Amino acid sequence: MIYLQLFLVFFKIGLFSFGGGYTVLSLIQKDVVEEFCWITTGEFTEIVALSQVTPGPIAINSATYIGYKVTGNVFGSMFTTLGVVLPSFIVLALILMFLHRFKNSLVVERAFKALRPAVLGLILAAGLSLLKPENFVDTKSYIIFAGAMLLSLKWNVGIIPLIIGSGVLGAILY
Repeated sequence: MIYLQLFLVFFKIGLFSFGGGYTVLSLIQKDVVEEFCWITTGEFTEIVALSQVTPGPIAINSATYIGYKVTGNVFGSMFTTLGVVLPSFIVLALILMFLHRFKNSLVVERAFKALRPAVLGLILAAGLSLLKPENFVDTKSYIIFAGAMLLSLKWNVGIIPLIIGSGVLGAILY
């Protein structure tokens, strides 16, 4: 029963995850952490961090890790991963079937422009959902976070050097 429930939750998440991986994080947190309590906020933060440093899309990596964490086996990972990926395949297949008919439609163009603010809001919600006191161990973790934000915003340092630098600094300090 848990496998079907995991599949359906992640199918719903995959169905409504417009805009990429970071937009899906707030949806995952709402269902997996808050509604079903399958994992804690701290575990979710660790899964997000691990999903960012491993190759592949963050939504798929997160789904895979959560499926394994909840069930303790590979089958949980398979059901969550399939659940989050399947809606995209279905939608793409439908789009390809009708692409030539509607490719110059003003309505379609405007619909995609209207989705942009919603995607931005979902990305912002995902970032803000991780800014919780339980995600910071002590003053050193606040300093690492503040330093990464400063480097990113003021000097446009890329995400990969920030992840590597934060990881190295964390390993040294802890």
